[in-house]
Amino acid sequence: MDFDLGWILLGLPVAFVLGWLASRLDLRQLRIENRRAPKAYFKGLNYLLNEQQDQAIDAFIEAVQKDPDTTELHFALGNLFRRRGEYQRAVRVHEHLLSRADLSAADRQRAQHDLALDFLKAGLLDRAEDALRKLEGTRYEAQALLALLAIYERSRDWPQATEIAQKLQDHGEGSFSGRMAHYLCEQAAARNAAGDSEGATQLLARAITTAPQAPRPRIDQALMQVKADRPAEALRTLLELSSVAPQSVPLIASVLAQTGSAAGQVPQALAALQASYDSFASLDVLDAIVALESAQGTQREQARQRYLQHLEREQSLVATARWLAGEKLEHEQFHPQVQRAIEHATRPLTRYRCAACGFEAKQHFWQCPGCQAWDSYPPRRVEEL
Repeated sequence: MDFDLGWILLGLPVAFVLGWLASRLDLRQLRIENRRAPKAYFKGLNYLLNEQQDQAIDAFIEAVQKDPDTTELHFALGNLFRRRGEYQRAVRVHEHLLSRADLSAADRQRAQHDLALDFLKAGLLDRAEDALRKLEGTRYEAQALLALLAIYERSRDWPQATEIAQKLQDHGEGSFSGRMAHYLCEQAAARNAAGDSEGATQLLARAITTAPQAPRPRIDQALMQVKADRPAEALRTLLELSSVAPQSVPLIASVLAQTGSAAGQVPQALAALQASYDSFASLDVLDAIVALESAQGTQREQARQRYLQHLEREQSLVATARWLAGEKLEHEQFHPQVQRAIEHATRPLTRYRCAACGFEAKQHFWQCPGCQAWDSYPPRRVEEL
């Protein structure tokens, strides 16, 4: 077969021209796509500024399709999904980022952190825990530890919560000794409920060592001693508490009066209560003093005089109701109705209020049932705040 060299010479220029045209078409298409991607990106930002999340998501999806290698678009899209409650879609976006081999170490840590937030918001605590554990040693470690602490508190896994709190304290994130004392008290309460009073006592002793200024361990210890019919020991514990944490005396004023009477040490109990009342005029403490004095034979009129003295010191509707309960009115037949009306009006004033979220309750809580904050309830009634 003859081979014509002329065809080769003719074909070379044609091939060159075709290649040049193809490259020009590719460059043109690339320019068009590059123009479209930023346009969709800025369109998404504009929607976000106008709080139009649905349109912003559509614009970011378009931008990601045009430029799938842009990590910032993926992060923006994932965060939008999470804010809208579309947790599964957020998880897919962040898992896709983590599967990329070209992702930088900083972006990989960020994607891992965002994935953990997705699981937390979705309530998948087991998967959130695994994701947060992988952030150890990264710049997100402190945030991850705080999130883990919230998970363990929520699930009432107090040993694990103690471990995380200790790590946070070691990392210089503040003092967590008070919280760790609460964890020990929670475990002690469970032991005591199960009948293991000795184990509960040991845990409370550890709690006192962990946070010497915390009032709860000594209060729980005193209540256990009262239940075990050891009033002298309970009184000793409460007197120690009044010197270590005097601000907490209103919480145990009635128990202090009862144990002082039961142990035959009324003067000591009265002295502690009076010292507390002198530093802060708490009605709980005043009620305990009146009850203790009345039990010792003090005349009723003298006891009522204490409420008048309190009114000279503090304006109190509750103290007024206490005094009025024993007063004779001009129209005595209407006294019960008046007394009930005043007591109804004062009932909200005798509640405790969380300083973090404002949640009010009849009893004092160490952890707020509303916002889960620890030690957010002052040991004072609403009227005294």
